[in-house]
Amino acid sequence: MTADHINRVSEDVALMSALGIDAYRFSLGWTRLQPGGSGPLDPAGVAFYDRLLDELLAAGISPFVTITHWDLPVDYTDGWLDRETAYRLGEFAGLVGERFGDRVDAWVTVNEPATVTLNGYALGLHAPGEALLFDALPTVHHQLLGHGLAVRALRAAGVRGEIGITNVHSPCSRRTRPGGRVDDRAVRRDPQPDLRRPCAAGPLPGRPGGARADVRRLRGVPDADLTTMSEPIDFYGLNYYQPLVVAAGAGSGESPDGTSEAMAGLPFRLEQLSGHETTGFGWPIAPEYLGLLLGELRDRYGDALPPVYITESGASFPDEPGADGIVHDSRRVSYLGDHIGAALAAVSPGGVAEGIDLRGYFVWSLLDNWEWAAGFTQRFGLVHVDFATGARTPKMSYRWLQAALRNRHRS
Repeated sequence: MTADHINRVSEDVALMSALGIDAYRFSLGWTRLQPGGSGPLDPAGVAFYDRLLDELLAAGISPFVTITHWDLPVDYTDGWLDRETAYRLGEFAGLVGERFGDRVDAWVTVNEPATVTLNGYALGLHAPGEALLFDALPTVHHQLLGHGLAVRALRAAGVRGEIGITNVHSPCSRRTRPGGRVDDRAVRRDPQPDLRRPCAAGPLPGRPGGARADVRRLRGVPDADLTTMSEPIDFYGLNYYQPLVVAAGAGSGESPDGTSEAMAGLPFRLEQLSGHETTGFGWPIAPEYLGLLLGELRDRYGDALPPVYITESGASFPDEPGADGIVHDSRRVSYLGDHIGAALAAVSPGGVAEGIDLRGYFVWSLLDNWEWAAGFTQRFGLVHVDFATGARTPKMSYRWLQAALRNRHRS
């Protein structure tokens, strides 16, 4: 049944309203609105989003809409490896902008293009299951081109909302070897998080000259494409879940999202960040790195950095109602309190990211849901969902955030 949001939209908006949130971020289903990938929008899909938008606005909740969150119409058989998909995204953005643009306050063009490339095309962990390693790089180009075309299409449609893009950032550091020495073989660059590039760790086996020949392809991007990719945006969305540790030497192919045979053949591996508790996914809980990321954004981009939203941050735990009927997810309460606190401290006077215009923090997620590759095994929600009946039960974390928001409005 999944979360059955399409049939329980009024119930879910009522939960949002009672929670006291200012905005709700959700994604349009490209496959629901344009199943074949071309032509007019599907009337049934339009009717659902019309209803959702109208109910959100009636409840005083700002719609924060993502145009594509990983799904693609079935006819796009080559996915983001095909440059044509970028143009199809631009066309789709124009259609949804014309239809919904009078009621949306903020638009995210593409959700986590880095994850799409890495897990979908490089490591074979997400759909479409390609394990191309560096041959997946064209999908970076095409997604960013699609982003730029979507920005232009939204503006041409006269949408009233702001426009941005969202990506996930996992600060990357080198393993420290016994004796306190840094493993320079693992990451041959500055150990601080680099928000522009993925972690790199030496040459790929069997490729003369290492990865340089693969990366060199990116230097041939046409100027017209770069201009399109660089369309000005009104905000930047930062998704944060965990930091990463990289060490030299092949491993078992373990990644934060599963085991990849392709990754097992690389001359580096990921290791667990020591001294930290972990989520149900096994991800380290390290709120201090969120402040570090915000500081890196400020230092790298300075005055060119637009306002920032933390568009996703949250944790999965194996939550179930107790004998009293309450979901006692105290670990999620601690996670959210620590991460929101770290973000606020970072941008406060004297903080490591002082000067950043941080506009908001979106919790992933309101409801327990079907996770892209993990199915029903990971519960991220503030609201427990019984996947057999669809019944909603607000968790302790929901009540905690509800009280925090009420106190904020009183102060």
